[in-house]
Amino acid sequence: MAWYMDDSADNSPWLHHAEPVRPVGLEQLRRLAVLYNSDPELEKIRKERIYSWMDIITIGGDRLQNYEEKIKMIYKEHLHLDDKIRVILDGSGYFDVRDKEDRWIRTIMEKRDTIILPAGIYHRFTPDGKKYEKAMRLSVGDPVWTAYNRPADKLRGGHTLAYATFLLKI
Repeated sequence: MAWYMDDSADNSPWLHHAEPVRPVGLEQLRRLAVLYNSDPELEKIRKERIYSWMDIITIGGDRLQNYEEKIKMIYKEHLHLDDKIRVILDGSGYFDVRDKEDRWIRTIMEKRDTIILPAGIYHRFTPDGKKYEKAMRLSVGDPVWTAYNRPADKLRGGHTLAYATFLLKI
């Protein structure tokens, strides 16, 4: 499920629907290369993209040291120079990405959802009201977690048009 966000700078764990509510349909997501697929598709993508590294992280108020500071950090709009892949194992939260007109689209991520954000795409994450998410992180080789806060357009290189975000429902 995805929708356009309101213009609030508030990082409260709420839906932040634009008024009037403006859902983002599957066809509109496909134009941004957002895909919904099944578990066998995830395994195919892992092999094609050579995701060889994996770990498990837990984001939760009582499970993450300096929780409030870290949540503020990952909610700042940023990009990475490598793909960002998350498989939600438990809990839920929101990944926000920008569309081609620079508007925020919020996607709720729940248990069994997978998102693949390509290198160079601006995004951010925030937990929902449950303040708990357990996720598998995947990477090609050893991961580099360096986040470049916006503006970082000079680092995007050829990724300016690479709005290839994948959302898998498994």
